[in-house]
Amino acid sequence: MQKRRGRTGRLRRQRRSSDTRGVNESYRPEFIELRKWLKDRKFEDTGLVPACFPGTGRGLMSKTSLQEGQMIISLPESCLLTTDTVIRSSLGPYIKKWKPPPSPLLALCTFLVSEKHAGGQSLWKSYLDILPKSYTCPVCLEPEVVDLLPGLLKAKAEEQRAHVQDLFASSRAFFSTLQPLFAESVENVFSYSAFLWAWCTVNTRAVYLRSRRKECLSAEADTCALAPYLDLLNHSPHVQVKAAFNEKTGCYEIRTASGCRKHQEVFICYGPHDNQRLLLEYGFVPFCNPHACVPVPGEMLVKYLPLADKQVHKKMSILKDHGFTENLTFGWDGPSWRLLTALKLLCLEAEKFTSWKKVLLGEVISDTNEKTSLDMAQRICSDFIEETHAVLRKVSDMKEREVLLINQLTLVEALRMEELRILQASAEIVSSLQASFL
Repeated sequence: MQKRRGRTGRLRRQRRSSDTRGVNESYRPEFIELRKWLKDRKFEDTGLVPACFPGTGRGLMSKTSLQEGQMIISLPESCLLTTDTVIRSSLGPYIKKWKPPPSPLLALCTFLVSEKHAGGQSLWKSYLDILPKSYTCPVCLEPEVVDLLPGLLKAKAEEQRAHVQDLFASSRAFFSTLQPLFAESVENVFSYSAFLWAWCTVNTRAVYLRSRRKECLSAEADTCALAPYLDLLNHSPHVQVKAAFNEKTGCYEIRTASGCRKHQEVFICYGPHDNQRLLLEYGFVPFCNPHACVPVPGEMLVKYLPLADKQVHKKMSILKDHGFTENLTFGWDGPSWRLLTALKLLCLEAEKFTSWKKVLLGEVISDTNEKTSLDMAQRICSDFIEETHAVLRKVSDMKEREVLLINQLTLVEALRMEELRILQASAEIVSSLQASFL
């Protein structure tokens, strides 16, 4: 049987299907059990059912038309998995005794590993059974696949992997104190693979819910809660929702800010994130994301300057001091204002260098400066396009040889293809701007 990959395992198709209706999956045993479990905890049906959709995979479908402002889910606090849940469990006494206090994230991960190991004895079994068996965040990708990611994303992916590995290693002494709770060795229960699964579950599926400070936990923000059923909702950058915990009703509520037709997928928005952020944090790449962009490392700009430019270090220092070496991007609308501004300053002629403040304020210094900066933008864009084509060829070749990595390679391919389209759109816009100086 094919493993369910859930929300983080979805790979957005390059073409949207003309039929967006989902296939109702509420008949599946795991969803029947989940609904019973939720009903026992006072959850009331709001007209959404689990379904499988073309392009997005598993999600929630509306049985009726939804109107703007309508409540789509109201999940009672008794259904939420929070650090309060953990402290009330058998883990509580051990957490309270451990010094230094474990973080809220570690507490949640420890609980998930413990409950998953408990199997049928877990009170949370109905929820655990519908969670993904594996994830596609970069921390879970094979090193040879991570190497195919864009430079900045690759660096963040490696930082993410190191962070999770360090957290696991530093927590092993705490895990060892839990041995009285298990008949099996804690080294087997709290393996790295089990911990990684739990970390990805919290990182990709938790909703924001600020909890009161607990003395038995570290001072890190306690803002994560797992929300069964609600976390089946998929992301779309084109919708708006209102989501928050309602103190009066004692429920985590989501209201739609836009309508939805009957039998269509109901979406929420995780935030105005670009594709690299969505892949890093959630493990998927959407198609035609209006927030998508291609980041340009600030330090690489100098390689496009003439070797004879004696002011290059001073120019880069000015850009860095004023925050113009970060968040430089190509987008659907062409090079970002920050990128063009940085290029205009770098292209300043020696005799006009005193005008650098005017450049940062957005003033036009000369037609020559404008044209030169556009030429540089075009060269950078062309180099990025060439590099992306090379990676896509490598991905295609690896997909033929590395059958076991096809899902991971397809994920990278989706990201690179989307970035290629953005770069090509940017190149066309730059070309039209260059034409105005001919």
